[in-house]
Amino acid sequence: MGQQSKSTEVHDPNERAQAAMDAIAARHLQRAFGLPTTRTAAVAWPIGFVAAHLGSWHYWWHAHLVDLLVDAAIHRVEGDRSFDPHIADEANRVLRGIKVRNLGRWTNNYYDDMAWLGLAIERADRHLDLDHRRGLDVLTRRMLDAWAPEDGGGIPWRTTDQFFNAPANGPAAILVARTGHVERAVAMCDWMDANLIDPKTHLVIDGLKKEPDGSLKAETGTYTYCQGVVLGAELEVFRETGEQRHLDRLARLLGAVEKHSCTDGVINGGGGGDGGLFHGVLARYLALVATDLPEVGGSDELRARAARIVTSSADAAWANRTEIRGHVVFPSDWRRRAVVPTASGKKAQFVAGAVTPSEVPERDLSVQLSAWMVLEGAAAIDLSLPERDRS
Repeated sequence: MGQQSKSTEVHDPNERAQAAMDAIAARHLQRAFGLPTTRTAAVAWPIGFVAAHLGSWHYWWHAHLVDLLVDAAIHRVEGDRSFDPHIADEANRVLRGIKVRNLGRWTNNYYDDMAWLGLAIERADRHLDLDHRRGLDVLTRRMLDAWAPEDGGGIPWRTTDQFFNAPANGPAAILVARTGHVERAVAMCDWMDANLIDPKTHLVIDGLKKEPDGSLKAETGTYTYCQGVVLGAELEVFRETGEQRHLDRLARLLGAVEKHSCTDGVINGGGGGDGGLFHGVLARYLALVATDLPEVGGSDELRARAARIVTSSADAAWANRTEIRGHVVFPSDWRRRAVVPTASGKKAQFVAGAVTPSEVPERDLSVQLSAWMVLEGAAAIDLSLPERDRS
């Protein structure tokens, strides 16, 4: 998956992203149950051999791993190639590994998880000439069938409850927009704007939970990844429809992110466990705004503001890295120096539908993926490489 990078005094954004990829490959990637032509990632490092190969794994973390390999494959090219075939093969192996670890299925009981994997598959097939149409169709259909306006949604977080939240509806809206279901994507954005925007801060709240009496209770946490997925969804539907309200919402949310989700221009950290991915997700969709917002009045300023957050965050993550055996380790809070993880202390655990952080968050794969994400975002901006044609 590429040669080991010399990370000291590296200034090029693409080389920094390569160093992040190399570190995760060296410490985390392995065969799924030892099977050839597969890859999965150990969810922590350091970790024992048995736990790494046979222990817990996290579906949505792996979806982001695939998405990052797509980024890397299209950023690390030479000559007239459109992608690096070796990295593309790694992405395909991780997709096989996901299916192996998921007992031969693409689906699980969490709509947010399935939306993330659908997005990764759609990008892998479109950019890397892979073919997972059946999996993409299955996952997209799950998003469409979960739409529940009669119950107050939106789509729910998981199949077993009626918690209608941004982490499910945001990526699902992006997925259905990219797979041709634009009308549904618009309806999902309209639902989120009507129900999930804090009137004081203009940030996106977590979601609405249906109570036994039929009422909807607001869960008011304003996590960074909620902001990211709504930025991404509004961008997709604006690109498809050209309707001004979607651009207005994007601009309003970008201003709220600058004011409330960043400190000194750097995206706030989310700790470890699942939270370790939150700020990386925001970075991904800020980078998408920077590279892909269509050319309309005022879009140059919006793209520049989004790019500034991503590049400042990438610079901070890089400046606060440490190294172990020649490979970088990134902090969970990009404004603070990374702590060297060890095998001691409390480990991340799956509790009530979410993964809690390790005692040292840097140990968690999610934290390292998030840093890789902001570095790939900075690389895309530096390369002026849009996800799709901006026009």
